[in-house]
Amino acid sequence: MDNLNWNSIRAAVSERAWMLWAVAAAVLSGLLFLAWQHFYPVTAAAGWAYRVHLDDLPQVSALATDPEGSLYWTRELGNGRGSLFRRSPDGRVSEVLAGLSKPDGLLSYRGGLALSQEGGEQRVLWWRDGQSETLMTGRNVEGLASDGRALYAIEDLPAEGRLLRLDAVSGTLSVLRGGLREAEGLAICGNGDLFYTLKGKGSGKGSVRRWSADGSDPLLVADLDAPGFLMCDEEGLWISEDATHRARLLLLDRSGQLHVILSGLRSAQTILALAPGRLLLAEQGRGRVLLVERQTESGR
Repeated sequence: MDNLNWNSIRAAVSERAWMLWAVAAAVLSGLLFLAWQHFYPVTAAAGWAYRVHLDDLPQVSALATDPEGSLYWTRELGNGRGSLFRRSPDGRVSEVLAGLSKPDGLLSYRGGLALSQEGGEQRVLWWRDGQSETLMTGRNVEGLASDGRALYAIEDLPAEGRLLRLDAVSGTLSVLRGGLREAEGLAICGNGDLFYTLKGKGSGKGSVRRWSADGSDPLLVADLDAPGFLMCDEEGLWISEDATHRARLLLLDRSGQLHVILSGLRSAQTILALAPGRLLLAEQGRGRVLLVERQTESGR
């Protein structure tokens, strides 16, 4: 074999080796990036702190409490594999309702709990004293809210989601808004203002709107990354982002200023107020519940 052929073989082997090295480097870089995203630390804003309240809760999503001090959460699995859990004040954990399909909304309601299911056409349930009954039926129902007189629910669909209102006395179900695209979160404040989120197509395109009877639904906050859940308290309107990586917990205060309270979250879910300046946040991407607190001067 002449030198020309040997040179050709060596060149081909060298080229293949470089190609394999480049592929391996690309795969390694991708794995390192995913690992960095997974372990990217949660950061709290100045004046705030957080700690892990409960851990090892796979697919944790919705949170609620009852007057006895028990904490409830949902495991958001589909096809009848989802569940509702309770942690009693003495720390005992039990599964209180099984056979659910992506349970994603949970709310203290009329002496029990209202619970929604996102897994297709499903019932919104009223669970009380170990028994459940149907309040309404919807499609991919996510957020729930109540003003004490009515139950509000919102559907997460690509184009034809609805904002629903169920009268607690008459049982009348009405549609407050139709044609919503990827609606998810829902909250009602003490003054009666009703807010909802639209996740948006792509990072940074989500928004929060205030429902208006004239159909205008003014825009409050834009440029969010998959805003998922809302909660209203005396501090303002709380917003969690359901982004897989680097999600945030936000507070729109009563002056209209938006604050980033936590960043670096993974699939933040329900926000639950415990007391002024003290709340729980379900972080589904890490299977845990965080306790978030405003720091006092003595605690800093």
